[in-house]
Amino acid sequence: MVNIPGNIQSAIGCDGDWQPDCAASQLTYDADDDIWQGTFSLPAGTYEYKVAINGGWDENYGGNGDASGPNIGLTLASDGAVKFLYDHESKWITDNTRHSIVTATGNFQSELGCPGDWQPDCLRSWMQDVDGDGIYTFITSEIPAGDYEMKAALHEGWDESYGSGGNNIAFTVETGKEVYFAFNSATKSVVVSTDGVPKGDLTTDKAHWVDASTIVLPVSLPQGGSAKLVASDSATLALGPDGVTGDLEIALTHNASGMSNTAEAKFPHLANYSAFTLPESTDITALVKGQLAVAIYNADGKIVDATGVQTPGLLDAAFAYDGTLGATVGEDAIEFALWAPTAKSVKVHLFSTADQYEPTTSIEMTSTNGVWSASTSVDWNRKFYLYEVEVYSYASRKIETNWVSDPYSLSLSTNSAKSQIVDLNDADLKPEGWDALVKPALAAPEDISVYELHVRDFSIRDDSVSETARGTFAAFAEDGRGSLHLAELANAGLTHVHLLPAFDFATVNEDRAAQQTTPDLGVYAPDSNEQQAAVNAIRDEDGFNWGYDPLHFSVPEGSYATDPNGVQRILEFREMVQSLSNMGLRVVMDVVYNHTSSYGQYERSILDKIVPGYYHRRNDEGFVEMSSCCANTASEHTMMEKLMRDSIKTWATAYKVDGFRFDLMGHHSKENILNVATDMQALTTESDGVDGSAIYLYGEGWNFGEVADDARFVQARQGNMSGTGVGTFNDRLRDSARGGNPFGGYDEQGFSTGLFTDSNGKFGGIDERATLLTLADKVRLSLAGNLSDYILTDSTGTELTGAELVYNGQVTGYTADPQESINYLAAHDNETLFDGIQIKANSTTSLADRVRLQNFSNSLVLLAQGVPFIHAGQEFLRSKSMDRDSYNSGDWFNALDFSLATDNWGIGLPIADKNEDNWSLMAPLLANPAIAPQQSDREFALAVFKEWLQIRASSGLFRLPSAEAVQSVVSFENTGPEQIPGLIAMHLNDPTGDYDEETSQILALFNGSADTVEFTLASAADQPFALHPVQQASADTALAAASVDNGVFTVPARTTAVFVVNREDDSSDVDEEPEEEIEEDNRNGRKRGGSVGFGVLTLLALALMRRRLR
Repeated sequence: MVNIPGNIQSAIGCDGDWQPDCAASQLTYDADDDIWQGTFSLPAGTYEYKVAINGGWDENYGGNGDASGPNIGLTLASDGAVKFLYDHESKWITDNTRHSIVTATGNFQSELGCPGDWQPDCLRSWMQDVDGDGIYTFITSEIPAGDYEMKAALHEGWDESYGSGGNNIAFTVETGKEVYFAFNSATKSVVVSTDGVPKGDLTTDKAHWVDASTIVLPVSLPQGGSAKLVASDSATLALGPDGVTGDLEIALTHNASGMSNTAEAKFPHLANYSAFTLPESTDITALVKGQLAVAIYNADGKIVDATGVQTPGLLDAAFAYDGTLGATVGEDAIEFALWAPTAKSVKVHLFSTADQYEPTTSIEMTSTNGVWSASTSVDWNRKFYLYEVEVYSYASRKIETNWVSDPYSLSLSTNSAKSQIVDLNDADLKPEGWDALVKPALAAPEDISVYELHVRDFSIRDDSVSETARGTFAAFAEDGRGSLHLAELANAGLTHVHLLPAFDFATVNEDRAAQQTTPDLGVYAPDSNEQQAAVNAIRDEDGFNWGYDPLHFSVPEGSYATDPNGVQRILEFREMVQSLSNMGLRVVMDVVYNHTSSYGQYERSILDKIVPGYYHRRNDEGFVEMSSCCANTASEHTMMEKLMRDSIKTWATAYKVDGFRFDLMGHHSKENILNVATDMQALTTESDGVDGSAIYLYGEGWNFGEVADDARFVQARQGNMSGTGVGTFNDRLRDSARGGNPFGGYDEQGFSTGLFTDSNGKFGGIDERATLLTLADKVRLSLAGNLSDYILTDSTGTELTGAELVYNGQVTGYTADPQESINYLAAHDNETLFDGIQIKANSTTSLADRVRLQNFSNSLVLLAQGVPFIHAGQEFLRSKSMDRDSYNSGDWFNALDFSLATDNWGIGLPIADKNEDNWSLMAPLLANPAIAPQQSDREFALAVFKEWLQIRASSGLFRLPSAEAVQSVVSFENTGPEQIPGLIAMHLNDPTGDYDEETSQILALFNGSADTVEFTLASAADQPFALHPVQQASADTALAAASVDNGVFTVPARTTAVFVVNREDDSSDVDEEPEEEIEEDNRNGRKRGGSVGFGVLTLLALALMRRRLR
């Protein structure tokens, strides 16, 4: 019995779905065709199914014929009959909607058991695509010796069939030989091999042309064998029993010593490949414009292997270009330049208006060493253009004619349909005072604090912003609640706003009138699934997306402009930067150069339609790598790196962006990022209008995918960036404080969420106390900048370095300078900090104490050495109703409310596709009114958050500039096996006043436990420690119980208390340096006292008392 259980069954006539024993959906064995098949009428819709054998689930097959494999998706645009077919020999189950039914049809079919020959409906010669690569194959040894002809027929009829140039394909079978038939559904080409499966595969590109004279491939040359490079200018290479045929053959010489050292350094993953050398007379320029293959033959001249060729190494070696690309507006002409060395021809089409379909005029471009150029009148400034590129595509194996926008676009029409010619120096594109804009002062990278913000989230629900500006760059220039909120944070000490992708991206319709919205969802219960269902229904048609799907790297996103058609986006982005600067905030851009939203010949593909196969990283067989999520780019290739570097220079100089956060930075090379750093350092106010020395770089230094462990290059990953000054996200602090990690341990507690000290009873290890102490060690190291060489005493009493402390089998400490540690507990990815606390806290923990856990957690980030990173709303209990991946969850789950009236807690179960597995855990929490924050809770959290900013800003001891400074100033008490669990005692001691002229000592006591603790520091017994002035007037009334008496410190539960000693009162202070030395130190920037002195902080503290909330 063969059945097709799935959600198709109720439509077929079963009384339910996923029933492997339902008679109505059984397939029938067709003895004539030797397969199981059945045809059923289905209404339009989206379905899933698989095949089950003998009425149960013990034997079932899904996609690709895999046992217990994934469900098979089926989408019907309209009602109709669907034919299902199953071959029990190959275990392939398919249908005639998802796949073509292809038969090898010819005068041999009767030999296979068909009633006759040339019968396309006889499935004894059914060609199957079991692995889903689009190649349909059939292999048989049942055809007797003789001469035959065949075609591939589709849909069991003759309406569509393929052979060779429309003719039958003749072939001769020898006695006992296996015959192989293949149909490529992409190229519509048919292959017949009478010696079994052909030796080679021209649908793959396993060979690599690594420099101007060398090709390598993973095949050894047989003794006495030979190799050829075969080319076809018309992309009609064919692989047959005798080898590869094309327009041109070039004999290759085997190089037993392998490729050159230079090539091996560029392509280390190809180091063991066989190398072949081309003749010096090879016409490279002509060859790269067609289809290429390498064929290997044995000593008898028989084909051994054949494959296509990847050419990025050659293109870098022979055609790399360091000049200006794109459309450049000059005084007398507009110059176009496009790098496309593999193109056969290029035109630039000019359009007078954005909505024009046919171009007003077109210009043939001319090529010089791979760069196509043209010029036209300056009258075309602000008009629109597209390139037409005639080029061979590895994706289709054909010569394609692609109309495509410019990857160097500086402006665009709505939805990126056309590039716009623009001069970014035009006066009308600059807000008043733009050229004279002075950025907020920044003495050192360690002074930075970062606030991660999504442009649309910032204002889309803010009724204090004009309706037109909501959700756009323009909102930052208005005095809305969000702008006032940011100004308050800046006044407290925040320095940088990090904007999630604000470049042109693919997934939002920029025409706001076409964007869909949900009805009022506030009518549903806090644990209902109705809200997510409504959001999910329009999620691809609304105005929201995080934007990690780049289209044009150097253009502001049109959906964030009040008018997406043209240059308004440029002006409004600059107004945003200017407004933030006037608030006292610098701007960081989240940049995504590691992947694009599309590739090949698909819609939205740009780079791959201009130089196919170059800009994207491809695997051993030539298929595009997708480990990032989407089509990975290859910034190890010279011109992809150039595109990235040129783009960043545009943002830095034309838009005055102050920092860059690299998405999946570990997918770039260390060299890429250091080259960007060099570019930035070279920028000067005099020459470029910006001070590049103040531009900060950081990114995700994760180590995974095809580049993992430096497989293709030395990656820009965490450990490798030590000593560069480039920051990487410190997941050690995140996981140790929160508990668990983004990939597991959903309700595991950590140092700041109650592990052991207020256990939720879900600890799955052996010793909860010991686990807490080891997590505390990692938190301590993060408080010390996560330095690899920092010396600390661990929970066993052992003295070790940060690199010797173990984190999930890796080193914990990996930085060489505190500026290299981005300290964070929450970001746009994964649950918000407060959602995590709600999940992990002991069920008996009150709402008030959950708020305290949030405040306590924030203190770990803001008082740590390095660069603190805050997710927008983290300061006021932001929730996404527990959504772990809200990238496409709409405004409902993502919008910020700076009035603090709401925080998005309890607005329904989150989107099913990433969260449904945990709905059963989420629902009771969301429905519990006792733990639902109120506005007063959010106001309290915000007030305490600002206090942390003020305390950080008050002393350079929280912002130490070097590893040496951290080692000399930072130490920890309460360590070893007998420590008080849940308490970290960080002592900052600057006896010589190198880093703070006013404060000599600070003792920060982080008490994450549920009880008040007393801690004795013997050396403090005769020192006048006092609670920090800001905390003396804190909004947190619990700090009234924080005290010190003769070296005994008392700290309330779930509280961080900061005690200080003024230098003038410190009896242990060393003699002051001679006046000359002090002056010299000041000139060298050694003394980094607070940006807010203690006198000013005292006034601030008194002001805060009047705003005391609890």
